[in-house]
Amino acid sequence: MIRHVPTYGLYGEHTGRAPDFWVHCETIPSRSSRHDWEIRLHRHESFFQILYIEAGSGDAIFDEECHPIRPPAVVTVPPGFNHGFRFAQDIDGLVITIISSHLSHQPGERSLHGEWLAAPHLTSLDPATPSAAYVMETLTRLGEEFENRHNGRNEVLAAYIALALRLTARISQEAYSNRYPADENDRRMERFEGLIQQHFRSHKPASFYAEELGVSPTHLNRIVRASTGRTAHQLIAGKVIEEAKRQLVFSIANVQEISYRLGFSDPAYFSRYFLKQTGSTPRLWRSKERAKLQNF
Repeated sequence: MIRHVPTYGLYGEHTGRAPDFWVHCETIPSRSSRHDWEIRLHRHESFFQILYIEAGSGDAIFDEECHPIRPPAVVTVPPGFNHGFRFAQDIDGLVITIISSHLSHQPGERSLHGEWLAAPHLTSLDPATPSAAYVMETLTRLGEEFENRHNGRNEVLAAYIALALRLTARISQEAYSNRYPADENDRRMERFEGLIQQHFRSHKPASFYAEELGVSPTHLNRIVRASTGRTAHQLIAGKVIEEAKRQLVFSIANVQEISYRLGFSDPAYFSRYFLKQTGSTPRLWRSKERAKLQNF
């Protein structure tokens, strides 16, 4: 029998209208206590969630797999994945819900190791290590910043989220690397991502990157598909769109100027390119995203 898994906005709140916030933060007990400390299997269509488990115990359930939680730990859940939690009553920590389009690295894209942002993930934190201690401090400060409506709150929250995710990904990568030494294809993917970061404004074709890596374009596509489920071209285009979205939301430059910054000689072509990749024009996308921020 196929089990029905409900789709929620925040847990227990059915979708039906566009969210009027880009980030929401609350304590884990404040929501889980309303549901007898069990968050049944569900999913979100457009939200990325971060759970910071500061104390207590419980289980994270990803589809049918159960993962014991030993604090301190961070759980990341991209949109579209079935997940749930069983918490002991001594649980403490935060649940941070973000509209996925506001992430600097989109869910489904490769981030530091394999598919870290493309599937639910549980990362243990060792407070004795500087990176883990910094993640814990950053997430604690994020919760405090959310509660206090100071000037520049959105920018600070965005910075905290990006920093916490990047450092947590690095911790996860290091733990994985210690267990499973990287093979040649992992190294090629890391180098490929570095080359994209270096050259994406030049709009180099996939064949350029293949030549830089010493492989054929077909072989490069095989490596990228095995790691991300996407083609090399899609990964390159994704980086261009990621940067375009970042500048549309967080800069005051007009669309024409942004198109030039991203290496497009024709702003009209940039608009068509953006429309093809996102289903929206740059101006309409910017207007909708800024409206969400204003509503928040």
